This record gives sequence, structure tokens and C-alpha cells, in this order.
Amino acid sequence: MYTTTKYTDAGVFMDQAAKRAICEGGTSLGIELGSTRIKAVLIDGNYAPVASGSHDWENRLEDGIWTYSLEDVWAGLQGAFKNLADDVQNRYGVALETVGSIGISAMMHGYLVFGKDGGQLVPFRTWRNTLTGEAAAELTGKFRFNIPQRWSIAHLYQAILNQEAHVKDIAFLTTLSGYVHWKLTGRKALGVGDASGMFPIDSAMNNYNPGMMEQFDGLIAGRGFGWKLGDILPAVLNAGEEAGSLTAEGAKLLDPSLRLKPGIPLCPPEGDAGTGMVATNSVAGRTGNISAGTSIFAMIVLEKELSKLYPEIDLVTTPAGKPVAMVHCNSCTSDLDAWAGLFREFAGLAGAKLEKPALYDALYYKALEGEADCGGLLSYNYYAGEPITGMDGGRPLFARMPDSRLTLANFMRTLLFSAMGTLKLGMDILTEKERVRLDCLLGHGGLFKTRGVGQKLMAAALDVPVSVMESAGEGGAWGIALLAAYLRQKNGGETLETFLGQRVFAGDKGERAEPDAEDARGFRAFMARYTEGLAIERAAVEHLK
Repeated sequence: MYTTTKYTDAGVFMDQAAKRAICEGGTSLGIELGSTRIKAVLIDGNYAPVASGSHDWENRLEDGIWTYSLEDVWAGLQGAFKNLADDVQNRYGVALETVGSIGISAMMHGYLVFGKDGGQLVPFRTWRNTLTGEAAAELTGKFRFNIPQRWSIAHLYQAILNQEAHVKDIAFLTTLSGYVHWKLTGRKALGVGDASGMFPIDSAMNNYNPGMMEQFDGLIAGRGFGWKLGDILPAVLNAGEEAGSLTAEGAKLLDPSLRLKPGIPLCPPEGDAGTGMVATNSVAGRTGNISAGTSIFAMIVLEKELSKLYPEIDLVTTPAGKPVAMVHCNSCTSDLDAWAGLFREFAGLAGAKLEKPALYDALYYKALEGEADCGGLLSYNYYAGEPITGMDGGRPLFARMPDSRLTLANFMRTLLFSAMGTLKLGMDILTEKERVRLDCLLGHGGLFKTRGVGQKLMAAALDVPVSVMESAGEGGAWGIALLAAYLRQKNGGETLETFLGQRVFAGDKGERAEPDAEDARGFRAFMARYTEGLAIERAAVEHLK
């Protein structure tokens, strides 16, 4: 079960058991490539983090495409691993030379394509792009299954519709986690959860839907490509299956100092949605979680199929292949971060030096002092397009009436409510139209780091209790480390649900916030204003070029 790491007053960790586990390879390493940070977490045999490292990075808008360069991918991975190794050296006085197992996770979806020689054919097109509307709509109609714009198959088909020259040369299409895993192990494989964001999965067989693959091949027949879809997609693996081992070349890519030894087994690479489910123990029926960082999404494990197709709802899977309804929104904390940066700059001018965590805590707690309905203020946090509200692009904006009450408390409450607004629209489909019932949602990610704020307001927004576990701050990197540990430590046919419920999270229910009636009333008033004001955002997208 997860426990908080303990230190001496000097800041030196004195757990000899952890040191022994590190020296003997009794640990598991998880690395997640998030939108703004690459994080590495090392856990011991009790699943508690014993060391960590990170590297900040940012996507770029180049020629109208949100992207990361592969050079940045490896610089970031090496930076995060080096910071982790330095943390191990500083805490325990030993070099990190091996671990028991490794897991790689990253942002889901997107478009990474490579030719027969292994060279990248076009720059990485991330989940944040909303340029595949024509393809997504046609495939959704063809499959009678919702294909969101950010899915890999939508990117591929849009490139075909655009008659892009590189398509005929594709030998491998994968996600970011699948790419990194391939380079570390030489194996073209993907966990079923991440694969479900590339192409629809048949949960009865935990593999790509064969009928839909046949339909797609028929759709592109006659175009002269030398491949079929099954030739270029990664193999699908379930949680607990071995997905290759670290090669000498892979070890050098991850650790140029050459201290890390090859031969370490890797679990199937996963997407950030799947690792969020694992990190919150939300992989069984009637469970769900909310990941709130650069993007925000809710993952609800389904007990039965939805009654109809909803373009606002993605159907993906857990890392063990169970069907999941996903409500995904492209923007969450980026606008909050921008405003926090402005306040920090002002504080600096006033002679106050605020560290980032203290600044966020102060601003978030101030939001709790605001009027329930935000005093008539309105904000849209759209840094990118939002398919749920039909936005092709994003323009962050703030609006108010002359008689609105502009206070810092109301302002911060508005920013937080705005971060939850689009998610609310999607979740209403599940809870009101499909009557999906949830006992509690588990929250993780940056929005929940300030204790008691994000979860309180989210509970009011969704009218569902929201819990945040002690491990919430570790996020997906801890989740993929747990999947790596599951590969190494599972007993026989032990399911992922049993492993997490009985070994990792036994008795840990987290800190729970119930919906507050006044907050809920205020959020409903805010959402009425938010929905009416979407025309303002749409005009901004159209006219602010």
C-alpha cells in the first residue's frame, strides 16, 4: 500500500530496505511523458515511491501543427532519468544500475509514422490537433463507432484524404509511448488501453476490431498503398504480459552514462488515461477517475454498453481491456497556469518571492472565498479546439458584465470552474442520458494538488463525491510503475483489479469531498452563463487569427 516517504531533518532518506531493493533490482521504474513534464518514479516492493526525477518540456505550434520533436523526446527522457539517478545517489549513496522492471507511458493518440528504414516520415502530430474533422466524421459513420479527431486512425485517414505523399511509405504507425518502447526494446507493441486510442478495440478478444479493420482496408483499396492496416499497427498486449526487454541500444538511449544495464523486462507501454486509472484504482466496474492537467478527461468503467453512439464520448479500455467511456477535453490548466504566472510576476515587482506551490495554494484557496456563481464572471480556457462544444480552435478569453463583481476570489473561482466546464457537458451525457451511476470519482493531476480545493469544486460540478488519494501527486508515472510491478510480482492468474485492490490500495480510500449544495447551485448558474456564452468563444476563434 502506498505510504508517504519519510526523511530525517537533514533531508536524507534513511530507509535501508529501499537501498537494498535498489541495489538488488527489487524496484520498478515508471516513466510518463506528459504534456508539460516527463516524470520518472522508482517504487519499491511495497509500491511506495523511493526516488523520482523530472524534466519540463512544451509542445510547439509549427506550421499550424502542435508537435514535439523526437530530439526533445530523448533529451527529456534522458534528463528525467538522470534526475532520478541523481536522486537515488543523493538519498542512498548508490548508483542506479538496474531495476526489476520498466514501464513507459505517454500522452495518448496522435500520429507518429515511420518508413521501412525507421526514419520519421512527418513531424509528430499530437492529440491536441483538431485538423481531422472530415476523416473522423467519415470513419464514425462507416464504423458506427465514435472516432474522435485526435485518434491515430483519424490522423491516418485525414492524411490519405489530403493525398499526403508520405502515406505510401508508412511501415509503422504508433503513439508516443509505443515509439519510445520500440526504441528501448526493439519491439513494436502497445498496451491495449493505449491501442484503444489508435483504433477501436473488440473487448471480447482484447485486440483491434477485425470487422472495422476490414472495413478500413476496403475503404482505401485501390489507392496503391503497399500495406494494409494490420501491417502498420503495433501488436496489442494486456497488462501483465511481458513486452520485451531493454536492449543495449535502448539502455544507452535512456542513460548515456552507460550505468544502466540492459536485459530489464518492460511491461506493455500505456497511455496516460490508462495509467491514471491504475494510479487511482479505477479499473473495475462502477469506478471512474478524472485526470486534470494540461488536458482534462474522465474515465468511467462501464458495466454495460451505451445505448447509442455519442460523438462526445470515446469508447476505450482499461489496461486490462475492460470497456471505458472517456470524456476528453483538450484544455484544462494551461489558462490557469498563464494567469498564475502573471500574478507571480506582479508579486515579484512588489518584492515578494513566491515559490510556485505556495502561489498556487494561495490562489486556489482564495477561490473558495468567492461567490458560489463566480459573481457573474465568465472564462473560457480553450488553448486548442474542443470537439465537445464544436470548436475548431481555441482562444483563451475572459468576459464580464459591467455589474459583475470582479474580485480575486471570484476571478480564481471562475478560472477553476472554466477548467471543468467542457467536462461537465460530456459527463451529463453519461449521468443523465445513459443513467451511469458512480459511487465516487478519483481525482489526480495538477488541478488536485492544492488540498481540498479542486476536489471540492469538482464534486459540486459533477454532483458526485470526489476523492483524492495520497498518491495523486505522483500521477501517471506512478501508475505505469505499478503496471511494471504487476508484470514482475503478479501471482499466477491474479487480475489487475485484484492486484491493485488487495495489494496496492488495500484500505486506502483517499480524502473524500461530498457535493456541497451551495457550490452545486453556483456551478449550475455558471454553466448556464458558460453555455450561453459559447457564441463569444466561437466568434473569437473565427475573428482572432
